Amino acid sequence: MKSQKSHSKMYLEIVSELRNLIQEENIKTGGKLPSERVLAERMQVGRSTIREALRSLELLGLIETRRGEGTFLADFQQNQFVDVLSGFILQQPTSIHDVRKTREIHEVAAIQAICRQPALQQQPVWNSFLMKIEQNMRIKRIHLVREMIVATGNRLSLKIWMLLTQYSQVPYSEEMTIDEQGIVKDFLTALVAGDEKQALHNYFSWTERVEGERGEE
Repeated sequence: MKSQKSHSKMYLEIVSELRNLIQEENIKTGGKLPSERVLAERMQVGRSTIREALRSLELLGLIETRRGEGTFLADFQQNQFVDVLSGFILQQPTSIHDVRKTREIHEVAAIQAICRQPALQQQPVWNSFLMKIEQNMRIKRIHLVREMIVATGNRLSLKIWMLLTQYSQVPYSEEMTIDEQGIVKDFLTALVAGDEKQALHNYFSWTERVEGERGEE
């Protein structure tokens, strides 16, 4: 069933659907795209799935959302990074490992940057995550990792990371389990303390567990 398709595959399908719309309806840069409802009906998926994919596309600069107006096409045809990466994956299926390692490079760089800059360590978002863990509140993995990248202020790294995350098939879109929250708490504590060595150790322990959910490798 389509509802059971992987998040990364659904992302590729939405990109393909947008390309088809551009060609079939001759949508120019700045033109309005169909609503979430229309896209969901065409692809036979939930609106939340469409919304998440569109949010990722917006971070990549492929589309633009204007409040109260809708979603509009950005300079989509000139964004060759999507074509290069998708072709790389589709032509070399085993290269998914390289994509995951490249995604990891951005995450490690973000951790190092935060641990080396007190101003980044003191951002209230980390204590907010710690408080949510203490209260056993639901937290999506991707929200924490994305905040790490955002904290560095490197928008290019954020855009590349978002795309790599989509293709690497890491289950970041899932909520943290109770079992993994202890590791994440230790990770955040080390991050706030600027303990780079311990933060990286906890990060690798956590992501190894998350990656293991795929039952691969």
